[in-house]
Amino acid sequence: MLHSSQCINLVGFAKETTLFWYKILRDKIAREFEDVLKQLNWPLIVTTIKTPPVHNPVETREKMDHLFKQLLQLQLPNSLNCDGQITPAGVAHILGLKPPILPLQLMLKSMRKRFRYHFYGKKQTNDLGKPEWYFTQVLSWIRDHRDFLDQRIQPLLNEAGRHSIDAKLEFMRGVVSFVIEKIDSDLPELMYDEHKFSHLVDEALLFDHELHLNYGYPTSYPSSLHVLTEGTAFEKWISVEKKFALEKLDFMMSSSTAWKSQYKDIADVDEMKVPECGESFMTLMLTITDRYKHLPHPAHKIQFLDLQLELLEDFRIRIVQVMKDVTHSPLGDRYCAILNTTYYISEVLREWSELVFFVQLQYYKTQFASQSIISGNKPKGQQSVSMDRSYFVDAMEISDLDESSLPLESTVFEDMIQLFDRMRHDMLKTIVYHVFTDVKARSKPYRDARWLALPSQKDVVLGLSTSACEMLLVLKDHLLEVGQKISKPLFASFWEKLAEKLNKFIYEEVILPNHFNEGGSAQLQFDMTRNLFPLFGEYTQRPESYFRDVKEACILLNLKRGSALLLNDVLAKASQKTKKSSKSNDSDAKNALHEVGVFTLSLKQAAAVLKLRADLTT
Repeated sequence: MLHSSQCINLVGFAKETTLFWYKILRDKIAREFEDVLKQLNWPLIVTTIKTPPVHNPVETREKMDHLFKQLLQLQLPNSLNCDGQITPAGVAHILGLKPPILPLQLMLKSMRKRFRYHFYGKKQTNDLGKPEWYFTQVLSWIRDHRDFLDQRIQPLLNEAGRHSIDAKLEFMRGVVSFVIEKIDSDLPELMYDEHKFSHLVDEALLFDHELHLNYGYPTSYPSSLHVLTEGTAFEKWISVEKKFALEKLDFMMSSSTAWKSQYKDIADVDEMKVPECGESFMTLMLTITDRYKHLPHPAHKIQFLDLQLELLEDFRIRIVQVMKDVTHSPLGDRYCAILNTTYYISEVLREWSELVFFVQLQYYKTQFASQSIISGNKPKGQQSVSMDRSYFVDAMEISDLDESSLPLESTVFEDMIQLFDRMRHDMLKTIVYHVFTDVKARSKPYRDARWLALPSQKDVVLGLSTSACEMLLVLKDHLLEVGQKISKPLFASFWEKLAEKLNKFIYEEVILPNHFNEGGSAQLQFDMTRNLFPLFGEYTQRPESYFRDVKEACILLNLKRGSALLLNDVLAKASQKTKKSSKSNDSDAKNALHEVGVFTLSLKQAAAVLKLRADLTT
């Protein structure tokens, strides 16, 4: 009640009196409590030196229990403060960093002394390059004391009605604060040594991971990463991460095996045919994700995501430059390896885009962009970490988001996926054009064949046209070569696009410009159905489906003369009706075409093909 009183002097007197008696009682009970802890050989350090047995263990433990409960009753309210309960000034700005309950503060006192003795000052164990030493020490304390805390301390808290307090978590908060203070004190010197700073980050990430994974330390509690994501420390972290990533990228690209697949001799594993540099780059990206995935605040994760997007663009520009140097050889190993890389990266990014983690990041990114528009845009370089930190309401954790509110219309990698897809499309188009042009160049003898002068199939045994041999042989070789060099999904797109171009080419430049007698029609059909289509039969059960124009033209050219005449009359009538009335019904003509197996060619196209038959023009 006095806390809200307007009587300033009275409130001040009451506070001073409370603290006066509090210190007297605390110091008295604390001395007794510390003596009892010594008798119990606290802290429970694993050592090769045999510790003396506890004198009257039952009585000593009962005394400890009694003093522990008394100290619990002495706990000051949050509105009051005492020297023994003040958070160290250097790390007071870290949200949630407050000392544990009073009895545990006293239990941690001897550990704090040990920690400062070994990891501060001129001791050999105080090595800036060996942060793992103090991380390991803290983890071993947590491991060695968790059973005691569970079996002895937690029941005391429960008996005192403090069920909401978890003894292990309070203990962990206490020893983790040692680490936070240590990192904070070392940072000014570490900022000048990138390798030691990077090593500290690596060890801090491992430490935090083990805390959360093995000991259930909540992600919302202060940890070593809270120090590393503050102000200049985080800027340094991002800077070092980028520098080392670019160095690794330089090394990947300059490797003599950069464009060779690591699994080229293992067919089952090498379906994607990803070269070494492509796989190494995405491994680097995954490593970066793992490093920032558990950062305490979304704003920091978004900045790491921006770094990943920057690295993706840098890598894309590099492979574009390499690709331009080998464009003259689109079937070369390097060109195909680059194509495989673009496909692999875009597919991996698509998979990542569907992960809840990245969907949630997109949500935060969208929210942050909206907030920036409302508050007035700042130049990119002027957006500080502290500003980002203040934006997110209640410092909401990513894991707390309602998935139904997440954005579905876009992803964090959408722009990069589009860029890699465009590059893949252009490169694949180049390969298709190269193969098609080579096949077309060998087709002149076939296009100029005397289709009107070929003998009837009744008089000869049909075989592949001599003039088609070179063209189809080149096509077969290219299909085999490309199939060995690019990934299966890419090859599927390749042969489908190639088949589409060949279908159009043969229909427009082999069939339409020529006229066919019975023997010529039969020979064309044999060449197509028994030789061309089977080349693609290895990749699909119905290769003729990709050559519909050619297939249907062959059907029309090889209809029996009577059927062809009837069909020609039906098409002629439909054409005449069309001239008289634009709304005339041509369903009879379409049905007639469907009956003979022609579904793709229009009425006009079908009539044009029939006119190529010598037996209908005489």
